Amino acid sequence: MKIVRWVLGRIILLLNFIFSPRAQKRDNLEQNLVNQDVGKLKLYQFDACPFCVKVRRSAKRLNLPLETRNAKVAPWEQELINDGGARKVPCLRIEKENGSIEWLYESNDIIGYLEQRFA
Repeated sequence: MKIVRWVLGRIILLLNFIFSPRAQKRDNLEQNLVNQDVGKLKLYQFDACPFCVKVRRSAKRLNLPLETRNAKVAPWEQELINDGGARKVPCLRIEKENGSIEWLYESNDIIGYLEQRFA
């Protein structure tokens, strides 16, 4: 089963590479403001997870330089479990203006949030 998941994961990554979406165009000033706002977001994910790929593709389409954190690596995995509450990906860590942190799970919810905020 582990081999099948590994092979399917590589197929997903290959197809994602081949059919990569085009990034939204913005003028430099607007893109700099977006980049600054995106700096407060972190995406906890697995490379070959189809739902994580879906979120990353949406971020690329919106031209968001979203920081990704591999939830299989010890410090990020522990942070996701301890602060987010579950080892479930994809998960978007949102740092609010007042300093509070919100953890958003579910790929469709994350994509909806990104589209609402940055589209």
